[in-house]
Amino acid sequence: MSGTLKIDKVINNNLVRSHKDGKEVLVMGKGLGFKKQRNDFIDETLIERVYVMEGKENGNYLEVLLSNIPYTYVQTTNEIVKYAINSLDKKLDDTIWLGLTDHIYHAIDRLKKGITVRNALLWEISRFYNHEYLIGKEALKIIEKRHGVKLNDSEAGFIAIHLVNAQMDDTVKIQETMEMIRIQKKILDIVKDYYGIELNQSSIHYDRFWTHLKYFVRRLSKGKEMITEDLGFLDVIKAKYPNEYKCAKHIEEFVQKEMNCKLTEDEIIYLSIHIRRVIGESV
Repeated sequence: MSGTLKIDKVINNNLVRSHKDGKEVLVMGKGLGFKKQRNDFIDETLIERVYVMEGKENGNYLEVLLSNIPYTYVQTTNEIVKYAINSLDKKLDDTIWLGLTDHIYHAIDRLKKGITVRNALLWEISRFYNHEYLIGKEALKIIEKRHGVKLNDSEAGFIAIHLVNAQMDDTVKIQETMEMIRIQKKILDIVKDYYGIELNQSSIHYDRFWTHLKYFVRRLSKGKEMITEDLGFLDVIKAKYPNEYKCAKHIEEFVQKEMNCKLTEDEIIYLSIHIRRVIGESV
């Protein structure tokens, strides 16, 4: 059934260029461009994805990317994302469709070439984003079913990060999300090294510390300071837990070096409180 969208350019059998709501778009669907010409109406029943071409450079990149990825990879992503939306019961940002398709295509290409990419943050991802990681594991089964290749668990972790990224309120690049996790992990290492102990990773305060660090690092990356209302107890904490405060100051030095951020006294004190709690469950 034809609709109101007209074809501006046929890119291949499954991809055409068009206009929608005054914006140039790429429209994808199986057989959408087959035996079609410029100014033909698009069969809207075949449409699976519509990509807005924001800016000429970005639009050209999208066109080249989508025209070079076999349509079977788009269908694979569709199945994975639909499964993820149902499992998470959350709306995911539209950027995941393109980013995940591109990732899966290159992951399979690397595997065929014998190239292995290790996910250095796999443990942290599987622990603190467990739901997304389990979806990533299910995604590997979908990929194996559709493409006949078996990707390793590192790829489940990478897929999980795509899902985490797609749930954020604002758009954050995958590399930025991975970098934030790396910084969180390094902060935990600073605490372990300072006290010379292994932290109890099964404790509730360990999970709470990680959650605090997640928002702490993200807040710093956005240049936002912690806003507190009642700070009368902070001097008491500083005096009562001098070692935790010194450890937090080491974290401040690291953050200054890595992120070019200077912590407020409030941030240092709250880090001290979390350090005190996690250390108390680890000794």
